[in-house]
Amino acid sequence: MSAKLKRRAFITLLGGAAAAWPLAARAQQPALPVVGFIDAGSAAERTAQVAAFRKGLAEGGYHVDQNVALEFHWAEGQYGRFPELAADFVRRKVSVIVTPGSATAALAAKAATSTIPIVFAVGGDPVKQGLVASLNRPGGNVTGVNFFTAELVAKRMQLLHELVPAAKRVAVLVNPTDPEGYATLHDAEAAAGGRQILVREVASGRDIDAAFASMTRENADAVLVAPGTFFNTRRVQLAILAARHALPATYPVRAYPEAGGLASYGTDILDAFRQAGAYTARVLKGTKPADLPVLQSIKFELVINLNTARALGIEVPATVLARADEVIE
Repeated sequence: MSAKLKRRAFITLLGGAAAAWPLAARAQQPALPVVGFIDAGSAAERTAQVAAFRKGLAEGGYHVDQNVALEFHWAEGQYGRFPELAADFVRRKVSVIVTPGSATAALAAKAATSTIPIVFAVGGDPVKQGLVASLNRPGGNVTGVNFFTAELVAKRMQLLHELVPAAKRVAVLVNPTDPEGYATLHDAEAAAGGRQILVREVASGRDIDAAFASMTRENADAVLVAPGTFFNTRRVQLAILAARHALPATYPVRAYPEAGGLASYGTDILDAFRQAGAYTARVLKGTKPADLPVLQSIKFELVINLNTARALGIEVPATVLARADEVIE
C-alpha cells in the first residue's frame, strides 16, 4: 500500500473512532434516578399538581429528563389499585416513591417497601394514619407534607353557618373507599353545633347525582364535601348539581369556587405538591426520610364565589368578605 493510501486509511479509522467516542461515553453514563409518582387521579386532571411537584424538584436542583426521571402510575379514582401500583415501583427499584394527595396511596407504598424512600402529602394526621412515628422524628423510610384538609372541617362548618345561618340539616358527602373521608365525617359531627348531619356515601359520578336528588328530598339546607382526589376531580359536576338543587356548599380547596362552587377554605394544595417535590429532591441528594421532619402547611386560603352566592340568594356577610383571600365575581 502506498504512503498516500496508508495515510487515508489511518484518517478514516481515526474519524470512525472519534465518532464512536460520544456513543461509548453515553453508554457508560449512569442511568437517571427514577421518581415513581402514584396519584389517585388521572394525568389530564392533575396537570397543575404535577407542574407544582416538578417546580419543587427544580428548586432542589433536579430537572426532569436532565438529571432525574419522573414516572407516573394513575389510579383514576380506583383506590384499590394502590397496592399493585406501589408494588410495581418496588419491583423496578425506583429511587423514591412519591404519593402526594392520598394517605391511602402512601400507606400502600409503606406496606410495599421498608427500604425505598417514600414522600407523601396528606390532609389528615400522618401519625394517626400510621405513616410516621412522630412529626419531628418520622422514623423508617417515610416522610412528607401535612396540609390539614381534615383538621379544617370545623372551620368549614363555621363558614357554612356564617353563610347560611338558618341551615339546620347539613349533608356531608364522603367517599367510602377513602379513609380520610370518614375522618371528615367524624369532625363534621363534632362541629355540628346542634345541626343535623345527613351522611351520603358516594363512589362514582352516578352516586353523586343520586346523592343530590336524595338531599333535596330530605330537605337538606347545605352541603359539606369531604377532601380527596375523588371529589376534586368531580368538582365541576358537584358545582353544577349544587347550583341546580339550590344547595349552598363548602369545599376543601379553591379549585371548587373557581369551577363555580360557593366557597372553599383550606390549604394551598399546589404549594403542598411543590413542598413534596422539594423534599423529594433532598432525598435524592441522600438525606434519609427519618431525618426529615414532616412539613406542615402554613398557607390557608378562603375563596368565595360571589356570583354563585348571588345566584343562591345568599348575602355574604362583610366579615366573611373581609377575611377572604380571593373573591370571584
